[in-house]
Amino acid sequence: QVRLVESGGGLVQAGGSLRLSCAASGITFTFNPMAWYRQAPGGQRELVAEITRRGSIRYVDSVKGRFTISRDNAKNAVHLQMNSLRSEDTAAYFCKISEADPFGATYWGQGTQVTVSS
Repeated sequence: QVRLVESGGGLVQAGGSLRLSCAASGITFTFNPMAWYRQAPGGQRELVAEITRRGSIRYVDSVKGRFTISRDNAKNAVHLQMNSLRSEDTAAYFCKISEADPFGATYWGQGTQVTVSS
């Protein structure tokens, strides 16, 4: 059974930093696509950053230069370093990991809340 557990969320002042982590169990990291999404209250879930199956990294424009996604295959984890946080970054953040097989399943974590105070 695959399980994803996010951690690292919390309350931070604008301009501060947080590092989110997503620990996966029940799945072996190889060329798995990974991503972080976020959803603000009343809003749609949006893609924040992703590592594609080919290893390309992409960010939504609003976080470019401030957020960094990384993976640790040895620890079956994916991280999101968030710097220069803004109030508009306030949201629940979710990690998503797919199986390396393009026709495989996709898994979601339960989310971790990030609140940025201005």
